Amino acid sequence: MKLGVLGTGMVGQAIAGRLVELGHEVKMGSRRAGNEKAVGWASEAGEGASEGSFPEAAGFGEVVVNATAGGASLEALEAAGADNLTGKVLIDVANPLDFSQGMPPTLSVCNDDSLGERIQQAFPEAKVVKALNTVNASVMVSPGALGESTNVFVCGNDEGAKAQVEELLRSFGWGEGRVFDLGDISAARGAEMYLPLWLRMFGALGTGEFNIGVVRGK
Repeated sequence: MKLGVLGTGMVGQAIAGRLVELGHEVKMGSRRAGNEKAVGWASEAGEGASEGSFPEAAGFGEVVVNATAGGASLEALEAAGADNLTGKVLIDVANPLDFSQGMPPTLSVCNDDSLGERIQQAFPEAKVVKALNTVNASVMVSPGALGESTNVFVCGNDEGAKAQVEELLRSFGWGEGRVFDLGDISAARGAEMYLPLWLRMFGALGTGEFNIGVVRGK
């Protein structure tokens, strides 16, 4: 499959690299073709890896991953072009973190709205699925490294799109029953509002190599 990954940071590189390892063709997108990080990634990731601008990556991908910083995601997706997203599954991994008041960051969108919903509203012809935003980059693509089974969450309005994303997550190592469907895209509010707790756990544990599991009572 061909995928466009928008974003050149740790998350974008981790996801894009894992996809290439799994045999997919991946174009990493940035504001301008020739971005130093994207070029470096493409030269090291191996066959199937390439880079380009946001619109080039979005146009290339049958599925598009938004791995840009949450505060800039809407701008990045606008640059990618609505026509390049129409009819496609758009996996939104971003969180609306606001660092303007220092650490720990707050959320720029919360309670009665979410970044995931704003993206779906801005691009109604895309099939937005919120996923992977509750774990760090390494856990996203290698959950088995934690040594125990944990959960990752998805939500979105299109059932077929969620099923496609779940299949992709299973190829990353999220096993049977480990992908937890929270419902429609409004559930992105809860997934994003988990981040303040995640950040506090990160501080207490001194590492981002952790996750949670959902245990249901009998």
